Amino acid sequence: MGTAACGLKAVAFSAMILIASATGASAALTFTTGKLTSGIGFILVSGSFDFDQNLSHFTRLVKETDPVFVAFNSPGGNPPKAMELGRLIRALGLATFQPRQGECASACALAFLGGTIRYAEPGAIGVHKSSFADSRGMDLDSAVSYVQHITAETISYMTEMGVDPALLQLSLKYESDDIRYLSKSEMAEYRVTTKTDKTSADLPESGNSISPPTSDVPPTTRALPDSSIPNLDARFDIPRAKTGRFRHPKGFEFLRDSPSQQGSKLGMLRNRDRVAILSISDRWYKVRVGTRIGYLHHNWVKVDQFINNQFDDRYIQIASFDNFAEAENYIRNAPLPLTAYLAANHWFAVTASGTFPAKQAAEMLKQMKAKASAPEDAFITVGNTYVRKVCCD
Repeated sequence: MGTAACGLKAVAFSAMILIASATGASAALTFTTGKLTSGIGFILVSGSFDFDQNLSHFTRLVKETDPVFVAFNSPGGNPPKAMELGRLIRALGLATFQPRQGECASACALAFLGGTIRYAEPGAIGVHKSSFADSRGMDLDSAVSYVQHITAETISYMTEMGVDPALLQLSLKYESDDIRYLSKSEMAEYRVTTKTDKTSADLPESGNSISPPTSDVPPTTRALPDSSIPNLDARFDIPRAKTGRFRHPKGFEFLRDSPSQQGSKLGMLRNRDRVAILSISDRWYKVRVGTRIGYLHHNWVKVDQFINNQFDDRYIQIASFDNFAEAENYIRNAPLPLTAYLAANHWFAVTASGTFPAKQAAEMLKQMKAKASAPEDAFITVGNTYVRKVCCD
């Protein structure tokens, strides 16, 4: 490929970034389609991620234009919404590419991680500590629980996307008014970018479609049990979730008419409301509450068939592993008394032994981190997805 041709393609791609910049990256999220001179299609995601952003337009554009990759010009925004787009990018089989001409910082980095193949130029991806603006106005207990929930969700998402969750620990070192842009070696170390045989020019420049990754990106993990996974040890059987009680750090949430936060609200639920679980899909329960039928995120149901703990108590989660052997070895070599729980996604959560009132758990975790006896990404959780204790007496 000639130098002049490469230059024209770079100009064409840069022009899309400049167009998005002219509209203002801090505006609401927008999706713009484009093509390189080689004919490769892409979608440019611009603006800030809002919690109520409807992503159906993105899906429609993908079906209509058949793009190969997604690029970004975004300063961040709502982390759960960015993770939702990342999962959508993964489900649609799209690659992600981030040039330095654009911006992809904060929550945008989470969306970038959804790519089946990921390439970013050095200094193109920025991370920092989330501001957790959605927790403002809550009481201390609710705010702490909400922040810890989002942290747990982020760790789960990074693992699902084949990224080292230690990236979150790095981001926590930088306040929300600061940004740490990742070097090429850091992106490789934390698996922010994937290993392929393509050069930096090949992803947006190549005239060939991009093949899905092979062994470089681990398979995704599911949030809820997959009946196709065989259980070789009865300790790791996951009982069918049938009934439970609503439990949310804020004390309330809405029943939805579809398995999505964008679903219409069917009514408010408050902590301890009883639910009957009619069916299970990835990350969502279809439930009956009185005479109403709708959907609840699995994080907000304390399942009767799972482990029983005091309703208002909290766990301090230290680590998580995708296999029992590593979880057991971690506990056996830890200086603190720890416990492992089988989680509903077939992973193993390692926690400080016992459960604690929320305020006590928050203070304990603070002291543990100060003494470096718990990692910086340890967090407090209600443990709704914990199935049973599996280690160690």
